[in-house]
Amino acid sequence: MSVYMITRMTIHDRAEYDIYADQFMEVFEKFDGKLLSVDEEPQVVGGDWNATRSVLIEFPDKPKLFEWLLSPEYTEIGKHRDAGATAETIIVKSLDHT
Repeated sequence: MSVYMITRMTIHDRAEYDIYADQFMEVFEKFDGKLLSVDEEPQVVGGDWNATRSVLIEFPDKPKLFEWLLSPEYTEIGKHRDAGATAETIIVKSLDHT
């Protein structure tokens, strides 16, 4: 069953975050994920939204997502993300249509 990772983040050090962003796809493409959306201007239709970037990623299943998330390559570039931004992230399951 597919899973989605939804992240909203606030970038406070663009130079540090850009180091992460510049290396992201090279690492990400090795793990069967799909980058569905990256948006720095989402349309807010309810509630408060103070984040400066939202990201939506799909993986074929939760083990594959965690293989990427915990990989040494992603952990290494993640240091720059953490130095440049704060984030809130959730993982949600797709609907089972069978």
